[in-house]
Amino acid sequence: MNTRSASPSKIPSSTPLQFTPSGADTSGPWHEGEIHMQQLAGVETKMAEMGKRVLRDHLIDQHRQFYPQLPFAVFGTVDDAGDVWATLRANHPGFLSSPDPHHLSVNIPHDATDPADAGIGDGTAIGMIGIELHTRRRNRMNGTIAHSSDDHFTIEVGHSYGNCPQYIHLRDFEFIRDPLAPAASHAETSTELDERARAIIAAADTFFVATYVDRAGKKREVDVSHRGGKAGFVHIDADGTLTIPDFAGNLFFNTLGNILTNPKAGLIFTDFNTGNVLQITGDADVIVEGPEIAAFQGAERLWRVFPRKVVFRESALPMRWRDQADGASPNSLLTGDWESAARNLAAIEAAKSWRSFKISRITEENHLIKSFHLKPADQNGTLPNKAGQHLPVRVEIPGTDTPLIRTYTLSNGPSDDTYRISLKREGVVSSHLHDTLRVGDVIEARAPAGEFHLDADAKRPVVLMAGGIGITPMISMLRHIVYEGLRTRGFRPTWLFYSARNLADRAFDSEIIELVKVAQGNIRLVRVLADTDGAEPRKDYEASGHIDMNLLRSLLPFDDFDFYLCGPPPFMQAMYDGLRGLNITNNRIHAEAFGPASLQRSLDANDQLPELAPASSKATQVEFAKSGQTAIWQPDADKTLLELAEDAGLAPEASCRGGNCGTCRTKIAQGRVTYKTQPSAPVKPDEALICCAVPAASETDDDAPLILEL
Repeated sequence: MNTRSASPSKIPSSTPLQFTPSGADTSGPWHEGEIHMQQLAGVETKMAEMGKRVLRDHLIDQHRQFYPQLPFAVFGTVDDAGDVWATLRANHPGFLSSPDPHHLSVNIPHDATDPADAGIGDGTAIGMIGIELHTRRRNRMNGTIAHSSDDHFTIEVGHSYGNCPQYIHLRDFEFIRDPLAPAASHAETSTELDERARAIIAAADTFFVATYVDRAGKKREVDVSHRGGKAGFVHIDADGTLTIPDFAGNLFFNTLGNILTNPKAGLIFTDFNTGNVLQITGDADVIVEGPEIAAFQGAERLWRVFPRKVVFRESALPMRWRDQADGASPNSLLTGDWESAARNLAAIEAAKSWRSFKISRITEENHLIKSFHLKPADQNGTLPNKAGQHLPVRVEIPGTDTPLIRTYTLSNGPSDDTYRISLKREGVVSSHLHDTLRVGDVIEARAPAGEFHLDADAKRPVVLMAGGIGITPMISMLRHIVYEGLRTRGFRPTWLFYSARNLADRAFDSEIIELVKVAQGNIRLVRVLADTDGAEPRKDYEASGHIDMNLLRSLLPFDDFDFYLCGPPPFMQAMYDGLRGLNITNNRIHAEAFGPASLQRSLDANDQLPELAPASSKATQVEFAKSGQTAIWQPDADKTLLELAEDAGLAPEASCRGGNCGTCRTKIAQGRVTYKTQPSAPVKPDEALICCAVPAASETDDDAPLILEL
C-alpha cells in the first residue's frame, strides 16, 4: 500500500447547512434537497430543464452495451436499520446484462462478509455506478430489485443517466483469482477508525459514496457516486470525522441533496494494490461557507461524514489495479490537498500581520518590467486572492528611517501557490527591487486587497483592456479564467485588448499566447502597437495605433459584456467615457486606479453612493491616541490627516495616497471624517482612510477633537 502521513489532526469547524423543506415543486426528477443545492449554486432553472432531458426511466442502447463490458460495479444499499452501505462487486465481464431497456441483470452471489449484502433482496431499493477506471467512462442508475436469488439479482430501472469523467485516476485491472470463489477473509467490524483504516483513507485518491432518500409518494431512491482528488483529499480529524471537498461536477447534487434530506452516507475505500476494502456508514452534513473552503483549492463546498460503523475486509476483491503512466486526472491536478489547506488557514489567521516572503524567482518580462515570485518564509500558505487585487509590500531600504510601503498588483492567478508582482522601475521601492534584491532575499507582505477584481461568479462575456503596465491585473484575470474553465469545463468568453508603445515594451507575450491556446478558442486576443517598426502584422500584433472605441466597435460582437480597464489614467478615462457613450451601464465598467488618480464616473439613475459629509470649515484639534501627539488641522492648508500625522513626526502605514488600497485604514475613537472624493477602498463608519480624509463638520457645532487610534 502507498501510504501518506495522516491529514492535520484538526481543521476549524464550520456550521453545517441547515435545511428545511420548503414545499418546492418536486414533480420533476429532483427532490427538495437537490433543488436547494441547485438554488445555492444558481443553476436551479438550468437543471430543471436538463433533468427532464438526461434522467431516463430506461437504459439507452449505449448503456446496455456498456455495462456488459465491465469487470466490476459499485452498488449502494440500505440495511434493515436504515444505514446505507456502498460496496464494490467484481466478476468477469458479462456479469452485467440488460435483457430489455427497463432491467439490468447482475450475476454475482451473495457475500455474507459484505455489510451491503443485507440490503439486496426482492423489492429493496438499490443504486449503482458502472465505471471503467482504465477509460474514465461511467454511468449511473438506481432502481428496485425485481428478483433475487443466491447467485444473481435483477434491477428494475428507476433513473439512468451518463456521468462526467472528471477526477477519475486511470488504472488497468487484472483478476488474480476466480471472482466467484468466496474470499478467504472475514469482516472486521468496529465503531471507529483504527490506524489501518486511517492509513487507507489517507492514501486514497478515489472512493465511492452511497446515499438515499425516501420521497413522499415515490419509491426510495439510492444513489452511488464516485469521488476523486489528490491522495490525501479526505481529511481525518482526531475523532474520526471525515471532511471531503466538493469539486465542480455535473450540478445534479444527488449526493449532497440526499444528505440534506437524509443526513446519512456510506463510503467504500479500496486499496487497489491489495484488494482490501474499507466500508463506513454514518451520519453526514454539508458545509457551504467557511474559511476551509477558500483554503482548499478547487473546493466549492465541503461535506462531512461521522462514522458509526466501520468494516474492514482483507483481500475481499478478486482484482488488482495498476496505475497507468500519467494516469492522474487532469481535473484532480487542479485541486488542492489538506496539507496545503492547513498552511493557507494558518495564513488566514495571520491576515492582518506583515509576513516575510522569500523571492523564489525573478523573471524579466521585458526591458522595463520584472516579475518577483514570492513564497512564504514561514512555511504557511498564501492567502486567497481575487484576480486583479494588489499586494501590500513593506521593504527596508538603506538610508530610510522606516520601511517603505507600496502596493503592487498581483499578476499570479488565485489558483497559483505563490504570489507574483510585476513592476516597472519607477520610484524608490521599485528601483530597489529591480536593482538590489535577488533570489533568496526577503520582503514583507500583507493580505491581498483591493476592490478591482474579476467577478468570479459572473458568466457573461468579459472584455479586458490594458495599456502598458496595466496588463498586470489582466494577466491574473486571464490565468483565473483559464483555470476556472479547465476546472469547471466551461470557459467564460473573453476578449483581451492589450496596447503597448512598441514591441519591445510589451510584456508577457509567451504567457498570454499559451493562455489563449489552452483556452480552446474562448479567449480572443487583440494586441495593439502604437509603433509597428520591426513587428509583423498578425504574428506580432492585430491592430496598430491605440485602443479606442472605433477598434472596439469594429471587433466586438453585439453582446452583454463586463469591461475591465487598467492603464494610464487618460487611457482609462477615454475608454470609460466611450463605453458610457454606448450606453454601457456604469456598474459594468470596472477600472483600476493608480495612486491618487481617480476615474471620473457618470452615474446611472439607480447608482447610489454614500453622500459625503461637508469638511470642517474651522480649525480642528486632532489627537493621535496611541502616540500621545496632538495637531491642529487647518481648513485652508488643504492637508489630509495622513499629512498632518507625518508633520507631527508619525509614520502611519500608507501607500496609494488616493483611497484605493486601504493600507492607511485607521480606527476613529471620536469624531467624524469625510473625503473630497469617494474612496474606492471599503471603509467602515468607525474607520478613516487617512491618506485622503479630512475632519468632517461637526453635527453639534462643538469643538470636540477628532481622535484617531494612531
